[in-house]
Parts: sequence; C-alpha cells; structure tokens
Amino acid sequence: MPKTTVPLTDVAIRNAKAADKPVKMFDGAGLYLLVSPTGGKLWRFKYQFAGKEKLLALGKWPDVGLKMARYRRDEARSLVAQGVDPSEKRKQDKTEAVAQAAEDANTFEVVARDWHDKQVMAWSKSHAAKVMGRMEQHLFPAFGKVSITKLRAPDILPTLREIEARGNNETAKRLRQYCEAVFTFAISTGIAERNVGADLRGALAPCRATNRPAIIDPKGVAQLLRAIDGYQGSPVVLAALRLAPLVFVRPGELRQAEWSEIDLEAADGPRWSIPAEKMKMRRDHIVPLSKQAVEIITELFSLTGQDRYLFPCNRTNGRCMSNMALNAALRRMGYEQGEMCAHGFRAMASTLLNELGWNSDLIERQLAHAERNSIRAAYNRAEYLPERRKMMQAYADYLDKLKAGAKVSPLHTATGE
Repeated sequence: MPKTTVPLTDVAIRNAKAADKPVKMFDGAGLYLLVSPTGGKLWRFKYQFAGKEKLLALGKWPDVGLKMARYRRDEARSLVAQGVDPSEKRKQDKTEAVAQAAEDANTFEVVARDWHDKQVMAWSKSHAAKVMGRMEQHLFPAFGKVSITKLRAPDILPTLREIEARGNNETAKRLRQYCEAVFTFAISTGIAERNVGADLRGALAPCRATNRPAIIDPKGVAQLLRAIDGYQGSPVVLAALRLAPLVFVRPGELRQAEWSEIDLEAADGPRWSIPAEKMKMRRDHIVPLSKQAVEIITELFSLTGQDRYLFPCNRTNGRCMSNMALNAALRRMGYEQGEMCAHGFRAMASTLLNELGWNSDLIERQLAHAERNSIRAAYNRAEYLPERRKMMQAYADYLDKLKAGAKVSPLHTATGE
C-alpha cells in the first residue's frame, strides 16, 4: 500500500524534539516542519516548478502557527497552478516593497530640507533662514508628508492660491520658485522624473515689480537726517539709524555687525570687514569708515562694547537687534511704510552718489552688488579701496552739509578725479 502522510497537529508540533540531524515532519501537499538540531522549528513548502524541485520558507513556529502555515502553502500552490513561481514572486515583491519604502521616505519635506542643506553654503544665514521659514510655515504643513513622486501641480496650487488671495503675491511667487528648485534637485539626484514646480509657471498672478521705498531727493534726505538726530528711542537703535546712511550695507548686515569685525586702527584707515557668510553674495566685504562713522561707533562702544554685537537685542545680549527695529523706528519718526525703509539707505546713497558724478564702479563695489563679469568678480575684495574710502568720506561730509541746511553743489566730477 502507498505510504500516507498523517496531518500535523498543534500538540505534535509542540512536543517535537530536536535530534542530531534535522527532522522533517510532513503535513501534506508539500508542507512540512523542519526541526533543527538546535531546536528551531521552521515551516517549508516543497514544490515543483518548470521541472525543478524548489523550496519556499513560510516562517518560524510558533510565530507562524499550523493554520497560518497551511494558508501560506495553499497560496503558494495557487501561484504554481497559475504558472507563477512563488519564490520569484517573493523576491519581486520584496524588491518592489523596498523601492516603495524608499519612495515613501522621500517626502517633499525630506527632499526640500536636503535641497536647502546643499544651498546654504551659497546663501547668507538670513536668506537661508527666510527660505526655510517660508517652507515650514506654508509648504510642509500642506503637503510636506507626501512622497515627492506623487505630488502634482493640483496638489500644490491651492496652497499658493490661498497665500495669493491674502495679498501675499510675492510670497506665493517665491514658494513656487522653491518648489521648482526642489523638484530640479530631486530630478538631478534620481528621486523624481518630472518637475511639478515648473508645471505651475503662469498659474499665479504676476507680481508688480516694486522698489523698496527710499528718500532720494536732497531736501527729503536732509529732513530725514535731522529726524534721526531727534529720535527719542533706544540709544542703540539711534546709533544704528545714524550709521545706516554712512555704510551702505543691507539691514541684516548692519544688525549682525560684531565688534570683532571693526578695526579702527587699520593701516589704511578705519574699516569694517564683513565675512562672506554674512553677505548676500557670499563674498568678504570691506566698508571704509568715515570720520563720522568712527565717531558713532566710538560712542556706541561705551554702550555695547562688552557684547558680541554692536547692536544687541534689547532682551538678550546673545542675539543681535530685531530685523524690525529700524523700520519700527522710522515709523515712530513718522515715515510711512511706502515712504522709507531701512533698506532705502542703500538706494539713497546710490542715487545721490550717481547724481553727484561718482564712478559707478566704485558705487556698485561699495554696495556689494553681484558682479556680472565672473573675471572681475574674482578680483580682490579690496579693489578700489582707496577710492572707495575717499568716496565714503566725501559722502559723509555731504550728508552733514545737507543736514545743516546748506545748498550743496556736486562733490565730485563725473570722471571721479
């Protein structure tokens, strides 16, 4: 008579003992329990596929009980009947699961933060913080947890339209640009294949280009300088307001000025050396200090010289002045938002110096604008320094005369001699 297999029972499995060699306890239809010499009990399914005998692991007892082992065997037998090799399908499923897990892990937020980390070396700290702050406030809460490969333009557009509807067109525009940059990064790193951010071009209302408000006529400048001298607020803010017209730097660069960067005893004259990481264009920058600027800084030293920053926060000396402090002071002095801002001192200097005939290269260099010519941009940071020092002193003298109410004629010739 043919040999028959007695189906396994839970009791038989539980009582099975290890031997010197592996022991196979058959259940039927290719399923058996392999008892190893160390006592481990492993489910196996033996089957034939394409003329070859093959083996499929179904789990370890007791994690996988008898009932579950039989269910898995039946599933595998069904695949064989359909012409599918269970072992190969398992390998394929595992590969796809790994790929899916990797895809799911690359959410928009994860990729965006990776992109941001790669950009910070080329950005100032303030700009990097502004970019990340905008994404954390607007983009990440809306779709930051979505896999970047699953995002489409209709998933992003409502967030941008909502911001636009509140009148923040410029913010919506910037956020769309960030999305495009993040997707470009994702494509270059092999994470995504399509730039969904670029698909959103033209989906937002165009922003009207506006210049930052600035007072540039001599009469208005004179009134502003007198108003600054009469400012009744914090003496530290007053010092920053008085210094701003004399140094041409961006408000963030002024706020973050540190005493270690000031050298009033430099061989070529007093200077403020701003390190590249604080500059928008990521290049070291020298600000020649006029006599008037030195006087302000010297007076300020008695107030904040023991601190890190020239203009520390009024709540804690470990941080610099708030980015709103100067604009708030201007509002307190009666200057409206559309009339003058802290950044406007740069436009003021540029306009007046150009009208007074100074060499535009000197002005642009002192404003630390981007140099379009890459060869010229590689020149030493001190380029034109003697001429720039002369210009800065002449401009400071010019402002003093304006403030005093004098009628001032051009202080320089068009040739810069």
